[in-house]
Amino acid sequence: MEMTLENLEKMTPDQERLFLMRLDAQLEQDAGAAARAHLAAGEPIYYRKRDTPPGCVIKEHPDGRKELVDFSTGEERLIRLLAA
Repeated sequence: MEMTLENLEKMTPDQERLFLMRLDAQLEQDAGAAARAHLAAGEPIYYRKRDTPPGCVIKEHPDGRKELVDFSTGEERLIRLLAA
């Protein structure tokens, strides 16, 4: 199985932790150009910070709104609003 966000619901807890660790490492090296392009195109972006709860990601909308979301059920689930 390919370890992608689309397959997150099919991952074992260990695979999910590994996927999120790899995602964190890639994001730390990213200068943000791709994220800015997605936001400029009207698409949300997903990312994690060191203090993001396990199993969750931050969803940032083009309007600046930020939400904590979870994909553990196989579908995106809003946990809470982080910034309006």
